[in-house]
Amino acid sequence: MLAVSNIHEIAQPLVHQSIDFAPLFLRQATETATAGSTIFFDGDAARHVFSIVSGNVRICRFLPDGRRLIIGFLGTGDLVGLSFRNRYMFSAEAIDEVVFSRMGKRMLEAELQLVPEFRPQLLSHLRDEISAGQDHMLLLSHKNAQQRVCSFLLQRLEKTQSPDGRTIHLPMVRADIADHLGMTIETVSRTLTKLVAKGVLLPAEKHQFKVISRSELARSADEYAEDAVEGGGAGDRHAGRRYQ
Repeated sequence: MLAVSNIHEIAQPLVHQSIDFAPLFLRQATETATAGSTIFFDGDAARHVFSIVSGNVRICRFLPDGRRLIIGFLGTGDLVGLSFRNRYMFSAEAIDEVVFSRMGKRMLEAELQLVPEFRPQLLSHLRDEISAGQDHMLLLSHKNAQQRVCSFLLQRLEKTQSPDGRTIHLPMVRADIADHLGMTIETVSRTLTKLVAKGVLLPAEKHQFKVISRSELARSADEYAEDAVEGGGAGDRHAGRRYQ
């Protein structure tokens, strides 16, 4: 079995750095999925793991009655298709043009044996997936419409990691957000409009919002605020409190 030789040239261990699985896929060819196409289907044999080089992917399942449930959204640098079963438990669909690499599960296991530094990274990734799934269940079962949308926006704000720390990128359509939050498209749109009217959000470029008041967004989501000082830098942030 071929080994990814580039990996072995990494001088520093990756345990304490941000999760970056790209070196594992350096020798794998890239492929392209057009917007709306399916990378793999729920029930397909789980033979590969995919690394997203660029673009955005929605993870979803279709219920017997035809309804669609969107489990989450993935983007550049994320892994998709990690499955402990013989078949995928969900479908992966391209939101926009997606460039990705794939690796056979057996090859991935062989690489992890050769480069043990990646094992804690993979374990951390799986822990994050489990935590995200638990958070999503709590969101659907305990939060009202506004709190769901605001929680989603906070998650996207963290994932976007814009230079100003306040720009949210939403590449998905409102129908995707609605299916993710268990709401209607109309309710999602009304809630976003209300947040703009209240001065919490400001429409920016296409598919983007700018957060005017992060603390108010956190209060509206009934979550912890990361920075109580508006406009403050990293040095101004402190452990948040629960807004009642």
